[in-house]
Amino acid sequence: MTAGIKERTRLAEILLIEDNHGDVILARRAFRDSRTANKLHIATSGEEALALLRPSGGEGRAYAPDLILLDLNLPKLSGQDVLRTLKEDPDLRYIPVVVLSSSRAAQDVVQSYHLHANGYVVKPSDLEQFRDIVGKLEQFWFEVAVLPDPAAARQVFSIGTP
Repeated sequence: MTAGIKERTRLAEILLIEDNHGDVILARRAFRDSRTANKLHIATSGEEALALLRPSGGEGRAYAPDLILLDLNLPKLSGQDVLRTLKEDPDLRYIPVVVLSSSRAAQDVVQSYHLHANGYVVKPSDLEQFRDIVGKLEQFWFEVAVLPDPAAARQVFSIGTP
């Protein structure tokens, strides 16, 4: 049986992939003050994020967040490249990925959804707006949406169910 985060009585695991130190500080404060108990992990590059999600050797997963917040403008490996990699990997594709970008460009929005982003949010510039966005993301992803349990998702994929 599937259950929302609140019913699982554990911390919500969130991976923020963001290279801007100021935005990381805003996110830490907003998630610290949020109503859902959470553990926020930070990756400052796409490579670092993928290394967290895939152990060396490429099999299995080292870390399974409930939600990934992804900036598009990352050094070396772009956010869209990270998104493509996540959604092409059968062990990672079920993890919701919300693009959190300062870009309002139609091309970035369309491309992100084309690559199967689960949402696109324009990054707010101040703490109060960031708290508001975090509250809305938490309410939807951790109170309304039912997310797959990582162990159950691995089991389903291992027996070949689409």
